Amino acid sequence: MKYEFTGRDLEISDKLKETSIKKLERLNKRFSPDTKVYVTYRSENKDAVVEVSIPVKNAAPIRTEVRDRDKYTALDLAVDKLERQVDRYRKKLQDRGKTDKTFASEYFAETPADTAEELPIIRRIKKVPVKPMEAEEACLQMELLGHNFFVFRNIANQQINVVYKRLEPGTYGLIEVEE
Repeated sequence: MKYEFTGRDLEISDKLKETSIKKLERLNKRFSPDTKVYVTYRSENKDAVVEVSIPVKNAAPIRTEVRDRDKYTALDLAVDKLERQVDRYRKKLQDRGKTDKTFASEYFAETPADTAEELPIIRRIKKVPVKPMEAEEACLQMELLGHNFFVFRNIANQQINVVYKRLEPGTYGLIEVEE
C-alpha cells in the first residue's frame, strides 16, 4: 500500500509516520499493493484527530475519522474501525457477486469468518409518548432519564425532533425531520 500523510496544525514526525505505517499494515492483506491510503492528522482543541481515507474504485471511499487525546490511541481506534468497514464492504460485494480490484484477490477468496453480523437484530421495541416541548427541555428530560438521545415534538414547528449527546461534554445535537 502507498501512504500519503498530511498534517494540519500538527507536525508529523518520522516516528509518527513509521508507527502509522506499522499499524496500517494490518490492512495489507485486504488491499492490493498499489492501493493508496491518505492519512491526515490534525489537532482540534486538545484532541488529536486521525482521518484515514482509502479510495475505492466505483464507490465512495472507505473513510474513518477518530478523535482522542492521544494521536497514537486515535490511530489504533481508526485502524480497528477501518478493518470492520472493509470487512462489511467485502461481504456486501460478495453478496452481490461482485469484486473490486482495489482489494487483494486472496482477500476476496476468503469466506467471512463470522456470518452473525449479517443483519442487525432488533431485541426490543419500545413505544414512547411524544410530548410537545422545546429543544432545551428535551435535553433536560434526556439527562434526567440518563439516555443518549430523546424523541419529542418541537413546539416551534410541531415536527418530530431528536436531541442527542455529542462527543464533546456538555454539547448536544438536534435532528429535525424534513417532510
